Amino acid sequence: MKDLQGKVAYITGGSKGIGFGIAKKLIEVGMKVAISGRTLKTVEKASEYLENNENVLALSSDVTKLEEEQKAIATIIKKWGKVDVVLANAGVGHFAPIDQMSTSDWQAMIDTNLSGVFHTLKASVEALKKTEGYYITLASLAGANFFANGAGYNATKFGVVGFTQAAMLDLRQYGVKVSTIMPGSVSTEFAGNSPSDKDAWKIQPEDIGELVLDLLKMHPRTLPSKIEVRPTRPDKK
Repeated sequence: MKDLQGKVAYITGGSKGIGFGIAKKLIEVGMKVAISGRTLKTVEKASEYLENNENVLALSSDVTKLEEEQKAIATIIKKWGKVDVVLANAGVGHFAPIDQMSTSDWQAMIDTNLSGVFHTLKASVEALKKTEGYYITLASLAGANFFANGAGYNATKFGVVGFTQAAMLDLRQYGVKVSTIMPGSVSTEFAGNSPSDKDAWKIQPEDIGELVLDLLKMHPRTLPSKIEVRPTRPDKK
């Protein structure tokens, strides 16, 4: 995408953290951006902090429900006529030893982190074919590196990486690019964290936004299909 001015993007989980950081960067280059979350009031409040509000659309959508993602995509197309970029960013994390993990926590991660990514692509794939657009999932280094207390989260993120790579092979024949970004530690509210100066060593959400811009500006012939990204220096314990 040589000229990003006027391109239309949809970001799930866009009211805070990585999704919000990406939205800021896309708006800065003149893109129109729809952000969604489960609670419309929360998404609308977040949209007020994004500059150039005329290019921002706040939507309520629960990615665990295909029909809600279909409605979100239909709303975007009705407003702006197309969808060029979709970022499947919504996710949850529950961490516990496998013998102590509840079935409800397990299911919540499967439904949001894995099924949600499928629902977002299923809802948007025909629109992306029309624009030869870009579908990007936000996975995690947890999708390649397992750790104690992370069985459920690892399972979903390993799944997201595999899903995205297979979808990439399915969709490139239509000119649709598909990539997954696998961040390490990012300064967000994830898992109950409150971002502060103690998180200065971490990747910042806007850094992921810059990475997304790099992907969008890549020559059409070249596809970085899986990107691992981590802090330059780990925290000094």
